[in-house]
Amino acid sequence: MTRITSLPADDASCGWFHLSKPRQPRPAHSGQSKARWVVVGAGFTGLAAARQLAANFPDDQIVLIEAQQVGFGTSGRNAGFAIDLPHDIGAEDYIGDIGIAKTVLKLNLGGQSYLKALVERYAIDCQFKHCGKYQAAVEDRGIAVLEAYRRGLDKLDQPYQMIDGRDLPEHIGTDFYRKGLFTPGTALIQPAALVKGLADNLPSNVALYENTPILDVEYGDKVLLRHANGSIIADNLVLTTNAFGMSFGFLKGRMLPVFTYASITRPLSEDEQARLGGKPYWGVIPADPFGTTLRRTVDNRLLIRNSFSYNPDGRSNGKYLQRFVERHRASFARRFPMLPEVDFDYTWGGALALSRNHMGFFGKLAPNVFAALCCNGLGVTRGTVTGKLLADWLAGQSNELIDFLLNAPGPSANPPQPLVSLGLNLNLMWGQYRAGKES
Repeated sequence: MTRITSLPADDASCGWFHLSKPRQPRPAHSGQSKARWVVVGAGFTGLAAARQLAANFPDDQIVLIEAQQVGFGTSGRNAGFAIDLPHDIGAEDYIGDIGIAKTVLKLNLGGQSYLKALVERYAIDCQFKHCGKYQAAVEDRGIAVLEAYRRGLDKLDQPYQMIDGRDLPEHIGTDFYRKGLFTPGTALIQPAALVKGLADNLPSNVALYENTPILDVEYGDKVLLRHANGSIIADNLVLTTNAFGMSFGFLKGRMLPVFTYASITRPLSEDEQARLGGKPYWGVIPADPFGTTLRRTVDNRLLIRNSFSYNPDGRSNGKYLQRFVERHRASFARRFPMLPEVDFDYTWGGALALSRNHMGFFGKLAPNVFAALCCNGLGVTRGTVTGKLLADWLAGQSNELIDFLLNAPGPSANPPQPLVSLGLNLNLMWGQYRAGKES
């Protein structure tokens, strides 16, 4: 028996969750059940896997288990960028091997187009806007990153626009940045609203159970999952739990639960909107990975995201919210001095499942146990497409993208504790310090 020692426990202050349309959570599971397919984790990956399993096996009931409410966990806490382009931070031009980059582009576009089709089909109100993204820099090192990425995009034959700092206020209001790189393919979303909408429009042969944390598992010819009020016997278990896959006994010491933090303002008044200027809806990612992400939303709020913590158990820690909201206020003031009266309505943290070699896992973990894990910060598009492709592979399908994922090396091993905690925390502190004005 594998006892689950760490369960999701996110903070209660996620702005995306509270600002999205309320929904009635599905009841928790109780009693004893059996199913051919059980998917654990109802984020972007699990929702896509369950939906596609239901399509591929229409005569089977698919059981989808979520430890919290849908939209309350990691999938509802990201910055809301459905990114299309590859971004290999280990490559000199941020593209790397052109063949791999083209395949990654196909994966990301596949996830993005699948989500767009579902949003349109079910009229999901999630502020889905196909409006591109800006990558902006203020430090010399950040500008060098933009120039390198431009060379990579040329190699990949992808469109972009380099924007001088004096012209950026026409786009994003603030004159804080010295240079920006605009790429048109990204879609921006309200992530909690999207996952809630996806959950409320699942096929009829998917049974979703929320607020049902799994407490222990027995692996064998069948997989027995126990929770506080009963159990489920699965012919096949599909794990879409990101870093919590380690709690189920797999990929131990290969994933890193790193939290990042965001704050979102109250809606801007008409006068404040005029003072800000720029376009009505946009997103900015930093050239420096430790820098600040920005969003202006459909309802005229500003989101700011920066700061990191390594939480080995994958659970939220309130001390970081208190610490980082002050950093958010300072970062906001530097970028938007024309809005001194605007404060935040919500501040929250959300987990990223990272690996040292930036690789995820896709495929078979053990007899009757399969997974798509470790999205490395691309959960919206990559999580969606890997969940869908995993269900296709389990139905016996094969294609270029499935073969690519199956042949990937997977997450590399981390140093043992306490070395990994010490090294990663020092790296996070140094990266945030080194980011300078980008933070």
